[in-house]
Amino acid sequence: MADDTINPKKTGDDIKQNVILAPSSSKEALRSQPPAAPVRTPSLRQGYMQSPSPTHRQSFNEGLRHPPSPRVGRQPSLSHVGAQDLWNNPPRTGSPDPVFVGRDWHGIGAGELVVAEDVRFADLDTTVEKVTDILIHSPSSVVLIRADPSEKSAVGTFDYKDLNRFLLFATGNLHTDDAQRPYVQELGRKAQQGHKVIVKELKGLGAQEELVTLAQDARLTKAVKAFGGGVHRIVTVKEPTNEVTGILSQLHLVKFLWENGSSFPVLDRLYPCTIKDLGVWSQTVISINGDKPLEEALILMDNEGISSIAVVDDQNNVIGNISTVDTKLITKESDAPLLKNTCIHFISVILSTRGMDEGKDAFPVFYVTPYTTLAHTVAKLVATKSHR
Repeated sequence: MADDTINPKKTGDDIKQNVILAPSSSKEALRSQPPAAPVRTPSLRQGYMQSPSPTHRQSFNEGLRHPPSPRVGRQPSLSHVGAQDLWNNPPRTGSPDPVFVGRDWHGIGAGELVVAEDVRFADLDTTVEKVTDILIHSPSSVVLIRADPSEKSAVGTFDYKDLNRFLLFATGNLHTDDAQRPYVQELGRKAQQGHKVIVKELKGLGAQEELVTLAQDARLTKAVKAFGGGVHRIVTVKEPTNEVTGILSQLHLVKFLWENGSSFPVLDRLYPCTIKDLGVWSQTVISINGDKPLEEALILMDNEGISSIAVVDDQNNVIGNISTVDTKLITKESDAPLLKNTCIHFISVILSTRGMDEGKDAFPVFYVTPYTTLAHTVAKLVATKSHR
C-alpha cells in the first residue's frame, strides 16, 4: 500500500482534495465545530511579555477606596528584644536638675522640692462654695486653712476627701457616730434654711486629714517615712515661725526621684527590678461593681478613708477608677442625678470631661502586673499624674 504523505508523484489537486476532506465528509460537520482561535506570535517587546503568575490589576477607583498602607513592606524599627527593653526601661523626660547631680538624696532638704506659688489659702470663715472653687483651681489639690488673712501659717487643710464628705452630708448620705449625730443634724437644718456652711463648721463632720508639717531644711528621708505611713502631703515651714513655704505631695516626690534618678545611683539600680521582687505591691484592693450607684462609691471611699476606688464588672475585671478628685464634677445642684446613676455612667462623664478640657482622649484605667519593672510603673504614674 502506497503512502500518500511521501509519494512525490501526487499532484497538487490530489493534495488539496485530501486536506479539505480529511477533517469531515460533510458541511454539517464543519458547522458544528467552533472556529479555531487565531494564534498570535508573541512580541519580543518586554511590555507584551506574559507574566509567569498573572495578578489582578488595581483600577483607579479601587486605589481610592483601598489605598495601600505605608506600613506594607516596612522593616520593624526595633527588634522584639529592643522593644521589650524599651518597655521595661522607658526613657526619662528632660534632663536631671544639675543642682542635685552628685549629691546623696538622703541629705536633700524637703524645702528644695517645693514651690511657694503652689500654695493656696482660705480662712476659717470662708464658705464651702468659695473654698471648693479655690480647691478646683489649686495646682496642689489642697487648700491650706489659716485663722485670718494676716496669718502665714496653716491650722488645717481642705482637700477632695473633705469635699466628698461634705457632699455626702449635703445629700443625707453621711454616716456618723452617735456623738456627732446631733451636730450634723443641726448643721443640716441650718443649710436647709439657706445658711451658708463655712469651713470651720466642717470640723464637726469628722474625718479631716491631719495637718502634717516639716521644717523646710529637714532631710528628705523624713518625708519618705511620713508618706510610707499613709500621709498624702506635707506642708514645709520655716522654723520657729511655722510660716508656710510650700507643699510636698507623694506624686511630687515620686516625680522628683524618677526624673533625677541618674543622679542617685543607689535608687537608679532599683528601677530595672520588678515590683514583685521589690515587694512594693499590695493584693488588698477595694472595689465596687460598675452597676452600683455613684453615691455608694462615695460612701465606701469615705468609710474606708481612701481617695480612689476601682470599678469592676461582674467578672471582677477592672473597667475604670473613681477618685475623690472627680467629685468636682458633682458640686452643682444640677449634677445631683449623677449620684443615683451608675458608676459606669459616671466614668463616661469623667472621660468626656477630660477629653473636652484637655483636648485628647483619656483612658479609664492604667494597670501594671507584678512582673512590671519599677521603672515602667513609676514612668506611668508620673505620665498620668496618678498616685495609684
